[in-house]
Amino acid sequence: MITLDEARTLIVAAQEEAVSLGKPMTVVIVDTGGFIVACDRMDGARPLTPSIAHAKAYTGAIMQRPGTMLKGWAESQPGFWSAVSGMGQQPIVATHGAITIKRDGELLGGIGVSGGTGEEDEELCIKILARLGYDTNFSEWNALRPKPKGQ
Repeated sequence: MITLDEARTLIVAAQEEAVSLGKPMTVVIVDTGGFIVACDRMDGARPLTPSIAHAKAYTGAIMQRPGTMLKGWAESQPGFWSAVSGMGQQPIVATHGAITIKRDGELLGGIGVSGGTGEEDEELCIKILARLGYDTNFSEWNALRPKPKGQ
């Protein structure tokens, strides 16, 4: 499970990246159960960003895969996805910036970032995780994505 010190280190690194983008962001780190370990909203970040970042971090942790890997499921089974996405303590979101935190294959929690575009949020997460020695290759979960129709 991710420690408070690790969470704080991730948040500082994320905020440094956010400053380089010129965008105030919120970063949330959760443990494997989706409970907040640390949350920090930069000055000027929009008021809803903490809730969005929390949902993203929660998704990365409890679904044990990045939020973007859930898009195929959400699109292929919208009725079921609608039910599942509201089952937890937080919304489960199939979007960018919802990343699983792993090291050496061990699940530690999730990170969620909100304040940039979805792509910026995602790139920021991956960049800092890689820089700090966390796993960023989630290809082992690719088999879990629904295959596009016709394949």
